[in-house]
Amino acid sequence: MSESLALADVSTGERPSRRTPLSKDDLARLIARDIEPGSFVNLGVGQPTSVSNHLRPEQNVTLHTENGMLGMGREARGEEVDDDLINAGKIPVTELPGASYFHHGDSFGMMRGGHLDVCVMGAFQVSTNGDLANWSTGAPDAIPAVGGAMDLAIGARQTWVMMTLFAKDGSCKIVPELTFPATGRDCVSRIYTPDAVFVIEEGRTLIRETYGCDPAELRDRMGVDVGLPHRD
Repeated sequence: MSESLALADVSTGERPSRRTPLSKDDLARLIARDIEPGSFVNLGVGQPTSVSNHLRPEQNVTLHTENGMLGMGREARGEEVDDDLINAGKIPVTELPGASYFHHGDSFGMMRGGHLDVCVMGAFQVSTNGDLANWSTGAPDAIPAVGGAMDLAIGARQTWVMMTLFAKDGSCKIVPELTFPATGRDCVSRIYTPDAVFVIEEGRTLIRETYGCDPAELRDRMGVDVGLPHRD
C-alpha cells in the first residue's frame, strides 16, 4: 500500500463507522486525527475551524491564524469568550500556554515562507490533479473572498480540503479541470468529504476510504476518473 494511502491515525479509540456518510463533527474529528504530532497548522475560514475542537493535547499541534496568532486553541465557549481574541473567521477562540501575537504582515510571511506543515481549507472545486478553486465561482454576482487562501495553498507543505463531495445540483465538486477561478495549481494533496477521503498522488486522485457507499459505486456516481483503494 502506498504510504500516503495508509491511515495517519495518531489517536486511540475507534474510527468513524463506514456504514453512513460522516457528520460534520465526525469529519472534523477525522481530519484532526490525521494531523501528525508536532505540526504547525492553519485552519481556513468556515467548516475547517471546527477541526480545532478535536485536536488532543498530546498531539502538540500548533495552530496558526492569519490575523496574527500562534498557539490558538479550540473555539471559546460561554465565559471564555473574549471579543479581542478571534480567528481569521472572527470566531472567538481560546489561547494555549505560550501563545503569541504578531503583525498581519508577519503572519503572511509565515504562510508564504513554507513554515506551515498543513493548511485545511474549504473549496468550490478541486481538480483530479490537485488544482484548487475556493475564492470565487466566477458568477457575475459573486463576491470574491480570497483572503489568504492563495498564500496558504502554495505556501503550506500540505494543503488539505474539507468540503461536501456534491454540490446542491448534484454535480461532483472533484472535476477533471476547474471551471471556477483557480486559487492554486497542483497544491491539494488530500480531500476530506462526508462520503469519502481522497489522496492526490502524481497528478491522480485516489479514493482512500468511503463512508456509506462502495468505492466503485461512488466513483460511478461521481462520473470522474478516480482510482479505487489499494488492497493488500
